[in-house]
Formats: sequence, structure tokens, C-alpha cells
Amino acid sequence: MKKLLLLALILSSALLTAQKITGLVTEGLTNPLGIDTPQPHFSWKLESDKRNVMQSAYEIKVTTDEAGLKSKVLWTSGKVTSDQSLYVPYGGSALASGQRYYWQVRVWDNKGKASGWSTPAYWQMGLLKEADWKAQWISPGYEEDPLRACPLMRKEFSIGKKVKSATAYITAHGLYEAQINGKKIGDAYLTPGWTSYSKRLQYQVYDVTGMFKQGSNAIGVTLGNGWYRGLFSLGIRKDIYGSDISLLMQVNVEYTDGTTETLVSDNSWKSSTGSILSSEIYGGETIDARKEKTGWALPGYNTAGWVGVKTQSFPKNTLIATYNEPITKHETFTPVKILTTPKGEQVIDFGQNLVGWVVVKVNGKAGDTFSISHSEVLDKEGNFYTESLRGAKAQDTYILKGGATETFEPHFTWHGFRYIKIEGYPGTLKPENFTAVVLYSDMEMTGSFTSSNELINQLQHNIEWGLRGNFLDVPTDCPQRDERLGWTGDAQVFFRTASFLRGVNNFFTKWMKDVQADQYPDGAVPYVVPNTLMDWDKGSAGWGDVATIIPWDMYVAYGDKRILENQYGSMKAWVGFIQSQSTNDLWNKGNHFGDWLFYSVNDDRDGSSAITNKYFITQCFYAHSVQLLINAAQVLGKTDDVATYTTLLGRVKNAFLKEYITPNGSTVSDTQTSYVLALQFDMLPENLRAQAAERLVANIRRYNNHLTTGFLGTPYLCHVLSRFGHANVAYDLLLQKTYPSWLYPVTKGATTIWERWDGIKTDGTFQTPDMNSYNHYAYGAIGDWMYRVMVGIDVEGDGVGYKKIQIKPLPGGDFTHASADYETPYGKVASGWKIEGNTLTLTAVVPANTTAVVCVPAAAINGITEGGKAISTSKDVEVLGVENKYVKVKVGSGSYVFTAPYQK
Repeated sequence: MKKLLLLALILSSALLTAQKITGLVTEGLTNPLGIDTPQPHFSWKLESDKRNVMQSAYEIKVTTDEAGLKSKVLWTSGKVTSDQSLYVPYGGSALASGQRYYWQVRVWDNKGKASGWSTPAYWQMGLLKEADWKAQWISPGYEEDPLRACPLMRKEFSIGKKVKSATAYITAHGLYEAQINGKKIGDAYLTPGWTSYSKRLQYQVYDVTGMFKQGSNAIGVTLGNGWYRGLFSLGIRKDIYGSDISLLMQVNVEYTDGTTETLVSDNSWKSSTGSILSSEIYGGETIDARKEKTGWALPGYNTAGWVGVKTQSFPKNTLIATYNEPITKHETFTPVKILTTPKGEQVIDFGQNLVGWVVVKVNGKAGDTFSISHSEVLDKEGNFYTESLRGAKAQDTYILKGGATETFEPHFTWHGFRYIKIEGYPGTLKPENFTAVVLYSDMEMTGSFTSSNELINQLQHNIEWGLRGNFLDVPTDCPQRDERLGWTGDAQVFFRTASFLRGVNNFFTKWMKDVQADQYPDGAVPYVVPNTLMDWDKGSAGWGDVATIIPWDMYVAYGDKRILENQYGSMKAWVGFIQSQSTNDLWNKGNHFGDWLFYSVNDDRDGSSAITNKYFITQCFYAHSVQLLINAAQVLGKTDDVATYTTLLGRVKNAFLKEYITPNGSTVSDTQTSYVLALQFDMLPENLRAQAAERLVANIRRYNNHLTTGFLGTPYLCHVLSRFGHANVAYDLLLQKTYPSWLYPVTKGATTIWERWDGIKTDGTFQTPDMNSYNHYAYGAIGDWMYRVMVGIDVEGDGVGYKKIQIKPLPGGDFTHASADYETPYGKVASGWKIEGNTLTLTAVVPANTTAVVCVPAAAINGITEGGKAISTSKDVEVLGVENKYVKVKVGSGSYVFTAPYQK
């Protein structure tokens, strides 16, 4: 009897723990410090190795003490009958500034079985009121030199008690690196990041509990010019946000005896300069190790020669918590080749176009000076090439102090490069003395893709590295030349691809707040965000539409309705701006980039041209933005707006038809982009769409299966072709190896996406150097089609955030297999297909607490198996029917293997 009882208890315990709760995040971040949302939202993932597992209920509890989760609970949701596992709001009493809170969750599955409580997670509130800031803004007390050497600021203090907890709150006008007792605080770089500083300045929060000791302690902070006041933006301006360089820092200390102390930046600090003689984003950094103040951030340092600081009355009401992941170090590369060019230059090749800097080890005598210049490419003759950097010097210079081996590394700059040129280096260049370090925002890697075609795999690699190189706190256009700006058009065309590759929800939540902050009173959106251009640099179709496109795409990808709530005013204002620029519902005013960098032709092939009328494009995006505003209004329950904008959309499309479509159904421009946009945005009535798709195909065939689209047409090109039954043409374009095509740069050795289709021409020469980046992600938007159509991972119906999933692969071309996986907010989804002879095998993985419609490429149900058995006999597979050469089935969570007869 006792054995039976023991067995029953073991089985009961196994059933209770069959599900596992993982991935706890607060406001989309893992154990974040510094949250200023009054009601933070909680999300988690349910993991199970069983099929058809759904959540039926959850319970959350919150406390201020991790041990209190077992007894002293601050707030509990109670058992809530719901399958919601994303964005559940905190519902307890008001949260306190600086307080840390712990939470955990348990769930019940669809069979009523409870999981165990999750491992606890935590978050810490930021400083919620301006009055919580006791620190003062301080600036260096000395007179700056013309090169603006980086300031050092320090404060020494004594701690006589044992520290229970210590939290540092730091921001700057400029960039900062902070130390306590000589050790760097945190692992972030280029902090506080880049926002619309005059309206939104982020501060960072660090747990520095373990960095203090009883007795004397010291805080040291180095400042750099950065985006705030450095030489930056088009035209290379300085002091864009202000001419000062300043620090705001506060450390809240709690001792084990219950007492507290606040350490602040104030007029008791000291300031000086050190070894960083100059530092600029475009120019690079100059470090003179002879001027290094050894031990300056340690207690007991002699501050003779240092001066005081100036307190400043800068506002604190613009301070906000940090919403996104910081820039951190990631991959490192060692040289793959050290070479001497035909010009006699000493050059190192790291084998990958990357963004970051080079750490150098060197031995020499005091005063020895060497420089490192950066470049993405070598020219046709094999020489170092920097013309495409325009006004960016992109050079780091180091002066040795002599003696032991010295290590040099930049602080407040970064470079886009594959190659470096070394001048003046004392000694022989050795691979072990040079390490390239990659920098980008620390977003979770969420997606992967592979196929049977190695060129396509390299294209995928290039897309991924284009993201890594340009997602440094803002989505920049390029990382190497004198630009590096948050171009709105580039960001919106790439968003869906980016959301597959990385967890970009926090990254874009933060950036879209700056879009809204920099939006003009008339609703116009600037070309770049944060806006560093002139007041007239605004309002271009396809660029300003970032205000509607990214919020909607974020909602679809992540399922968080708050992005629509937060951005709805901005979305509506943008549509209002377009209306103000329109006459008789035609948007036919203003300056527009059009289909930027489309394929330029010098002849008129059969009466066709790759130039698309700019106002044709504006009208298409007008309709698209109105449609997305309608979508958002429907989600938010704004029924009056739905009615108003639905009427407007009808007028906009009617005006388009009258102005831009000929009686025989051709577009006035008769270009690939014109047909793509008209079809993608449903500008044509149903009876004209098929023939428009045929005209698109005819145009592609006229160009011998080459695309001619630019920034606005390219992202939708293959989507339109596959949607209208021309998948074979989409594959012809994808696999095209000659210019212009996605694979042409791959054949030329590209390791990132190029700005131009022919950045390196067929004869080995370069495109015009005034605009020719080799790390420019916009054309990488083809990734979206590869993931959502080729492999077939997409949202199904209204199942935003992948609550409902569609797996609908589209085999084609000469591929024998392709697969991808993606970490959705609910867990990993995967799809992979393989063709062997006349059999297609489709594997699918569906995360718990979701369902999926799997579309198996087959003409009939007969002959399809799952797990080796006919699908009609599977209790886990619901057959929905046959549609457009797909057999549709509905499944719950779990892993599935389908086989089907296949004919190409």
C-alpha cells in the first residue's frame, strides 16, 4: 500500500511539473533596473515537451523581498482564468522610486494541471519624480582646449558601514564611462545612448553593491563629446544639442543597519583632463598615454593640479529611464591576413565588414606614435580605400608612454571597417596584437535561417551583419562615413526582417518615442530621428510613413497593444500632414526621395524605364498609412476614426486610379516599383490586379530576370510576385547572380548588405564615393520574404505576437531544403522543408500556449503523413481542407513531421 501511495505521489509530482515556466521579463527586459512605467507589464513562456499544451489560468505574486515570495506578498493577481502570458499589468499599490521588486508566476494548463512556481525574477523602479534627483549637473571647472580633451571627474568619500545595496543613476550631456575604485561600472558603451536630448534624455541604472568597500572609496567618470556636442550630422556640425559637457550621477546606498546615504555629483567634485586628447564619432580618437593619470579613479589619488567643477542648472524633467538594451561588446575577430598593398601600405584584413573598434597591444618607447585608419574595401588595385568615408577621418592615433606592453582601445567613437591601415607602428605587425571588437545594442538573437544554397546562406549572413553594424542604439543608415543617422525610410523597410533576427521590441519602442518627440507640429516626420537636420528636411513619402508602418508591424510581431496606444497620436498626425499636402485627395506636393537608389538605366528598353513617378509613390503610401491608421483604430476601439478614415481611404484610392492608371490598366510609370506598390497596397480593383501582376512579370523578363527597384519597391517585390502566383519569378530574382540583384554583391565578396546594387561595379571600380556604403541594411529587407514566405513562418489571422501561427512554406528555385526558427514571445517556432526525389518533408515546431495552421504543399490529402501515419488518423492534427495547392491542417503546440508527394 505504501509503495502504491509513493508511486502515486511521484506520478502526481511529475504531472504537476510537466510544464516549465521560463523567459520571465518585465517591460520586455530581463531583470531590468530603472523602470519608470507606473504599472509594469509581465510576460513569460510556457515550455512543455507534450503536444497541444495551452495555458488556462495564471497566478502572479509580487513582493519587495525575494524571501517574501513565500510569505509576505505585496500583490497577487490571484488565480486568473486566461491564456494570456504576455503583457499582464501589475495591479497592486503604487510602486516606489528606486525600490526593487520580485515576482514569480505559475500557470494551469488546458487539462487543469498546475505548474510549479517559476524561478523568481525582479525589476527595480527608476527615479519616478524630478525631486528624487538629489544630484546636481556638473561640468569641468577648467577652460577647455580647442580639441576638447575628454574630461575626467572624480569624487572620494568614506564608507564606515557594511553596504546592503547600492544603486547608481548616471547620465550625461555627451557620453560617459564611470568607475568605482578603478573598476568600470556596467558593461555598456556609448552611454547614455542617443535620443532627442532636448526632450528625452535617458539615464542608466546600475547595481554597484559589490563595488564598494569599507573605508575610502572613489568614483571616477570620463566624458566624451558624442552625439550631444561632437562634430556630427550632415555638414559635420558641432554643438547640435549644446556646447557643454556635463555629468549627472547619484548613488543611493543602503546599509545593513537600515540607514541610507546618497552620494551625488555636486560642487565638491574635482576635474581635469587625461590621456584622451580628442574623441569624435567621425574623426576617431587620439590617446597620449604619457598624459595618463594613473590611479585617478582610485582612493588616495593625489589631486594636485586638478580643479573644481561648475554646477549647472540644466533641467531634470526631461530625464527618462532607459527603455532599450545598451550597446555592449560582442564578437571579436583576429586578422585573417596581414598584407602590404601595391602602394606599400601596411593593411590588416579581419575578413568581415564589422562595426566597433580595434584593441592594440604594442611595445615601444615614449613618444612613439602610430595611427589606425579604417576602411570597408580595398580598391581595384588592392590599395586602401577611404574616399567613400567622405568627411569622416575614422582614424585612431596612439602615443606611447614607453616601457612595458601597452594596450590601446577607443572609448567614445566607433568605426565601420573590414580593413585597417597601420602607420608608424613600432615593430612588426603580428596577428596576436590586433583584435577587432564588435559593438551593437545587446538585443537577443531570435531567428536563424539556412538553405541548400550557399550563396543565399551568405546573403542571410550579410543581412544579419547589416543589422549588427547599424543597430547601435538607433537604427542608422550606415556606420562608417560622416552620416550614421537614424534615417526613417531605411528603418521602416527593414523592420520586419529585423524583428525576425533580433528582439528589437525595446529598441524600436525607444526609437519610436523619439520619432514622436521630433515630429513637427504640423505632423511632418523628419528624414532622420533623432533629428539633426534642417527644418525643411521632413515629410517624404516612405520615410515619414515610419510613423504608421513600424507601430503596426510591431503590434503584429510582438502583440503589445501599447505601441499603438502610445503612437496613435503620432500616426494620426502624420496622416493629417499628408492631408494638408493633398489637393482633391492627391498627395502631389513636397520633396520626396521616391524609390531611392533604384536601378538606373541609360537606355529605354522597349519603352520602359526604371524611374517611377514620385507622386505615384506618395499616393500609394498615403493609402497605406491611412489603412494602417484604420487598423490601429479598430484595435483601439476608436469607431469614429475607423469610419472617418475608411471614407478617406476610398477617396484616396479613387483619386489614384483617375490620376495614375491608364484605361488599359497600365501604370503611368510602367515600372517594377509602380506595379509592386499598387499591388502591395491594394490600390487596384480586383479585376485589374492579375493583369498588373502580369505586367510586372513582363517588365522583369524584359530586364532578363533582374530587379530594377529601389528602397521602397524592393521590400515588397517578391511578396507581390508570390502573392499573385508568380513564385517562380520571385525565385528567379532571388537567385540572380548578375547585377542588379541580391546575390551580385555576394559574388563580389560582400559580407554585409550594400547601399547600392553596384557598390563595386562589374569592372572592379567603385560607384560614386559621395554615397556608396558597404554596410547599409535596406536591401536586406528581402529577408522578410525568405522567412515569412520561402520558409513560411508568419502570424495567422488576428493572432498577433504569434499567438496564432501560420506555417506555409513555398518551395521553389533549385533549393532542396530551407529551414528557419524564430523565438516568438511565446517560445520557439520552426519550419523546415526538404525535397528528396518526389517526396517533400516538412518539419514544424509550435510553442506551447499557441496554435498553428500548417499548410503542406500538396494537391490532395491522400498520401500525406504526420509522424509516419496518415494525417486523417492523427488525433493531434485537424484537417481543414485543400486550398491553392496546399493541404491546411490545424495543430497545437509540439513537434511535427509531415511528408507529402511533391512535384515541382
